[in-house]
Amino acid sequence: MPKKGQRRAKTWPGDAGDAAGFVALAAAYLDALRVQNYSERTIESREHHLREFIRWASERSFARPSEVTKPILERYQRHLYHHRKKNGQPLSFRSQHGALVPVRAFFKWLCKQNHLLANPAADLDLPRAEKRLPKHVLTASEAEQVLGLPDVADPLGLRDRAILETLYSTGMRRMELIGLKLYDLDQERGTVFIRLGKGKKDRMIPMGERAFGWVTRYLDEARPKLALTPDDGLVFLTNVGLAFEPNRLTQLVRDYVDQAEIGKTGSCHLFRHTCATLMLENGADIRFIQQLLGHEKLETTQIYAQVSIRMLKEVHTRTHPARLTTDNADGARQREDGHAAGVAPERSEGARRAGALGALDEQLAAELADEEAELAEEAS
Repeated sequence: MPKKGQRRAKTWPGDAGDAAGFVALAAAYLDALRVQNYSERTIESREHHLREFIRWASERSFARPSEVTKPILERYQRHLYHHRKKNGQPLSFRSQHGALVPVRAFFKWLCKQNHLLANPAADLDLPRAEKRLPKHVLTASEAEQVLGLPDVADPLGLRDRAILETLYSTGMRRMELIGLKLYDLDQERGTVFIRLGKGKKDRMIPMGERAFGWVTRYLDEARPKLALTPDDGLVFLTNVGLAFEPNRLTQLVRDYVDQAEIGKTGSCHLFRHTCATLMLENGADIRFIQQLLGHEKLETTQIYAQVSIRMLKEVHTRTHPARLTTDNADGARQREDGHAAGVAPERSEGARRAGALGALDEQLAAELADEEAELAEEAS
């Protein structure tokens, strides 16, 4: 039975003994990814989507990749489009795109390895993925409200406070936090070393003094009570002294966000979005945020420039000609009072100009009408 937070092992649909069948070739493909040094996270994701495709194919009596054609793949694409989740909602186009990419990569690999003569997925048109903004971002006060919830008098509560502070201060991913080792923390320099982050890339990032203070307190007071012998050196441990499973860490953070009752939902990535957005609003250069978050492309980081609405709001308030000032508000009230008293309001300069232009237009229209009448008489 899997431990709390772990996923149950799933079986592959189909005949595992068929060397040319889906199951055997999919296993060979995933092994090839490991040989090419793909991360386990990527391999797990591709395995999940391939299993779903193979299950769909086996239900329609397709047992081998050689039996699949482009129209069959297009049928699967339509299946994803019409599929409904347990809550009755359709899959987003991003999810549909993510489900088809591993299938297309699988058939490309089969072709390169000469298991297939032609690639049926070569000309498969993938759905356009939406460019979505983060659903929720915390304000500074909301973040502080969540951070203040753990009971720091309890060893586990102290650990939870250190986890939340680390996520908020650094914006690191949950897998990066799970893998943190004691020797990755450098309090003297105020930095944290992320080893083999997303894309198997190392990076050095700063962490604030307050966050370091809570982590140090956790290491001194709570971690010795949780650690097992021998100690593997992980910073954050569960109540049984083991490393966090990703789903368990997600649930832990989500519980605190829900407990705060701030009307927003989210978990570890919510603090990542919040860290980046608030730093950008406070004047941080977007390239520094890119380095902090470990984004390979600047375009990925620029999403936070759209989320950061405060600066746009300030510019809009300063520069938009229809902004509401005190004088405008007083003038509007005076006009309303004048209408209520039956007094004709004084025409503004703009209204007088509009009236003058209107009279000029009428004069020009009359002159044109006279000219047209004269031309008509001459023609007759």
